[in-house]
Amino acid sequence: MSVIDLFSVKGKTAIVTGGGRGLGIQIAQGLAEAGANVVLCSRKLEGCQEAAKKIEETTGVETLALPCDVVNQEDVEAVVRDTKERFGSIDILVNNSGASWGASVLDMPLEAWHKVMNVNVTGTFLMSQSVGRVMIEQGGGKIINIASVTGLKSSPPGVLDTIGYNTSKGAIITFTKDLASKWGEHNINVNAIAPGFFPTKMSKVVIEKGGDAILAGTPLARFGSDDDLKGVALFLASKASDYITGDVVVVDGGSHVR
Repeated sequence: MSVIDLFSVKGKTAIVTGGGRGLGIQIAQGLAEAGANVVLCSRKLEGCQEAAKKIEETTGVETLALPCDVVNQEDVEAVVRDTKERFGSIDILVNNSGASWGASVLDMPLEAWHKVMNVNVTGTFLMSQSVGRVMIEQGGGKIINIASVTGLKSSPPGVLDTIGYNTSKGAIITFTKDLASKWGEHNINVNAIAPGFFPTKMSKVVIEKGGDAILAGTPLARFGSDDDLKGVALFLASKASDYITGDVVVVDGGSHVR
């Protein structure tokens, strides 16, 4: 098999949660450019529909937009059922849906803590559980969890005071490693991507207030671009990564080394 073939996902089907904007749409676009049919789902269906239409027009792959609150088990199971009915298989799952809340530890409301942990951790669990049943039945698949560089180290309070988010992303990293151990026997690779700072709706306020400090702590001295996650996600979704599981690929311009 040629190296180009190793990176092809032509004819595969990928579900990307939170796929209507931000990092999700970038990853979905990249997978589609490499030939995968993509299913975009989130609570905001309209955004997914717009993104799916654009991806289909620019790449020629089949797309599907579905509503889904990842903490609602019925929603999750409906997405999995509809995807299987439409495409016949689920080969790739990207757990990208996420929530954050900025507050000091002393001021963090309990309901905000629960919201962040539910979306980021419980949502990842529910999607992985439901899709995993399909992948086990069909003989394998690739699961990619979106963690964060904040799950690897602390963050300065003046730049990012988000203890719930940081904690949840650390949990995703442990979840990734443990699930990889459990499902390796089923030929399911489970890996994570830990992005640094990318300009998105979620990070807008943080970058506006602490952008200079963030860049000062980033060896490559820039934020992530619209293309910086495409290659990593494709690598983890394709045969090129068949012997990699339980790993975390950091995409942060080097900020984790400082």
